[in-house]
Amino acid sequence: MSDLHSTIETAFISEYRNRAAELHRWVDPLSQEQLWTNPFNYGNSVGHLLLHLTGNLRYYIGTQIAGTGYVRNRDLEFTDPTKHLKAEVVSRFDRTIDMVVATLEAQSATDWALPYSAEREPDAKDRFTIFLRCATHLYDHVGQIDYLSHQLTTG
Repeated sequence: MSDLHSTIETAFISEYRNRAAELHRWVDPLSQEQLWTNPFNYGNSVGHLLLHLTGNLRYYIGTQIAGTGYVRNRDLEFTDPTKHLKAEVVSRFDRTIDMVVATLEAQSATDWALPYSAEREPDAKDRFTIFLRCATHLYDHVGQIDYLSHQLTTG
């Protein structure tokens, strides 16, 4: 069991760290203005996707597993009219990834199967499932950020 636990922990940590590095690859070249510009008449800006990813992880992992006390306003993640400084938004995301990794490192072999419940996740019955769902959610939105970044930097 400890081999499986170690494999799961290592794989999840690697996935979250790799997606964060990939996100930086697409976000770092953007200007403050580009961060908040949506090149399409649908969807979201890179900045709003960053707010969303941060809020998602801070709530589903931070509040529900790590006990951080974060209170999420999901709608504001997509509608916040404030064009927060890029450095602040990226730093908050990076700190959130650090919190996710620390939470993963704190899991014991039996913690993966502990009961889990949260708003908008009725089928995530255990911690393993929510770590997996959050990782795939991150992967999906990093792909969107990649596409948006290309549109913003190459036209």
